[in-house]
Amino acid sequence: MVPLPAQGHLNQLLQLSRLISSYNIPVHFVGTTTHNRQAKLRAHGCDPQAAAAATSSIHFHDFEIPTFSCPSANPNAKNKFPSHLLPAFYASVSNLREPVSFLLRSLSCEARKIIVIHDSLMGSVVQEVRFISNAESYTFHSVSAFTLCLFLSEKMGRNIKLNETIPEELPSLEGCFTNEFLDFTASQYDYHKFNSGCIYNTSRLIEGAYIDLIENEVKESMQKNIKKHWALGPFNPLTIPDKERLQEQHFCLKWLDKHERNSVIYVSFGTTTTLNNEQIKQLAIGLKRSNEKFIWVLRDADKGDVFNKDSERKAELPKGYEDSIQGMGIVVRDWVPQLEILAHQAIGGFMSHCGWNSCMESITMGVPIAAWPMHSDQPRNAVLITDVLKIGVIVRDWSRRDEIVTSKMVETCVKSLMASDEGDGMRKRAAEFGDSLKRSMGEGGVSRMEIDSFIAYISS
Repeated sequence: MVPLPAQGHLNQLLQLSRLISSYNIPVHFVGTTTHNRQAKLRAHGCDPQAAAAATSSIHFHDFEIPTFSCPSANPNAKNKFPSHLLPAFYASVSNLREPVSFLLRSLSCEARKIIVIHDSLMGSVVQEVRFISNAESYTFHSVSAFTLCLFLSEKMGRNIKLNETIPEELPSLEGCFTNEFLDFTASQYDYHKFNSGCIYNTSRLIEGAYIDLIENEVKESMQKNIKKHWALGPFNPLTIPDKERLQEQHFCLKWLDKHERNSVIYVSFGTTTTLNNEQIKQLAIGLKRSNEKFIWVLRDADKGDVFNKDSERKAELPKGYEDSIQGMGIVVRDWVPQLEILAHQAIGGFMSHCGWNSCMESITMGVPIAAWPMHSDQPRNAVLITDVLKIGVIVRDWSRRDEIVTSKMVETCVKSLMASDEGDGMRKRAAEFGDSLKRSMGEGGVSRMEIDSFIAYISS
């Protein structure tokens, strides 16, 4: 496993490692010492005993790399893409190729077959694979198949015939990325021609039409070496251990235990979003005026090194705000166990940036989304959630991304999701998707059959 050193990417491949190791296949998880530590520290949702059993067959290879620049995110930047993380990306791809190549050569002498699953943005790190006779690589795409399908068609010039499964109105790619990041992406995509297929953290139950579109394009454009596409998700655990089996319960979960079913909205914008002070103020006022209960995770975007605490900003709330919401809401400034929160029966909605990791966790736990995309793949994921799956509402249209979301907009959206017939319908559909995905990972289910098929394929 070769993940990109960003939380949403690290977590997905760590969860996939857990799934694959359950088939008694040894997994080698490679990265910098700092980012491997981050991945393990933030892993949530596993039964402690099952986690211990799984990680015993996951071998972490911690590679030291030279110190890299580690700036904080700029809360006032017009483009919300986390460009401050690029130094970490460049440092990793520049310094991991050699130790990873050495590891692959060593393992190839001991094992019958080596399977490399690498993040789509880490292709150059594993280029040695093509020179090893008993090794093959698979590209992992950390975004939805829906979003990738559109990206390949629009930005990469691939001949994908978009059909009626694609909504007519799509948000622009403008403001999603920086030019520097697109250059970085292109440099890594050059190495995809050496892979044997692609892996997605999704299920054909929810994105089968878009996997089919991508597969059909590949069949038409490649006469030889047809690459396979595997929807192996959901990667995250689908059931959360009982409280009695948890070594220590987070205070958020204890707070949720006091509230009724579907009565709390969870507000979190992931690990790559930094809101400016005015936006924080408007969000705070809107949540309070909605009169709905809430848990709000108020954090700046991760740095490239999350353990570097230098010059950290403490976002400002209106004076006396936290005292004024006692009993109604809590504001958390630290890392929280998101999957366990989403799985709690008191949670009835999720105000989210729509990163794909968060989307999959919300869908599997049957929670509808108030979609507030910030950058990258998030505007397209929001369309999938709201227009295609119909399990969410839009907080703000992407065309108005440069404008502040007012307290009134927040209030209206929260009420729509949490206290309306429309919101109830979304909650019902989200619960049905969650139940279907859980069944799909059971014996004979479509997702279980997909991963069984993949394991059989790579083991042959």
